[in-house]
This record gives sequence, structure tokens and C-alpha cells, in this order.
Amino acid sequence: PAGLAHTPMAAKALEKAGAKLGYEVKIEQQGSLGQVNEITAAEAKEADFLLLATDQKVVGMERFEGKPQIRVNINTCIKAPEAVLKKCVAAVEQRNAN
Repeated sequence: PAGLAHTPMAAKALEKAGAKLGYEVKIEQQGSLGQVNEITAAEAKEADFLLLATDQKVVGMERFEGKPQIRVNINTCIKAPEAVLKKCVAAVEQRNAN
């Protein structure tokens, strides 16, 4: 979506939802300010999945090679962050069960 505020709004919403639900989350923002809160290669290796809330090209995707990737509309992350995280976790758990 247009507007500089959407990225930090989604990041804050997902961080709060993660803390409330007991999930460890780290949100990297990429935009007009460059990379903010960059996810390191070591952190990426430890991640269970990658949530992409963007329609833009993401810099450094090679860090996440082999990780399940889930795309979500950024507005959904702002409006229903708990539901987004729950659905992502359920999808990864389902994938791992198969």
C-alpha cells in the first residue's frame, strides 16, 4: 500500500501479537529508510518460517533459502496480526507433520 507508515505499523502490530502469543518474532523492514532491524544469516537459519508482507522485491532473500515462505497482505498484518501469526504457525506445523 502507498504510504510510509504501513511498514512500521505492520511491524509493530506483528511484534505485539508475537509477544502476546508467546512467539519469538523479528521483523525486518525494508523501504525508504533502507533495512531496519536486519535479520542476520544466523537468525534466518534458526527461523521456522519467513512471513512476507510485501509486494516489493526483498533484498537478501538468499538468507532464507529452504525456509517455508508465507505471503500476506500488509493490511492484514496491521488489522489482524494475531490471526496472521496463528495461521502461519499452523501452516508450518501442518507442513512439518507431512
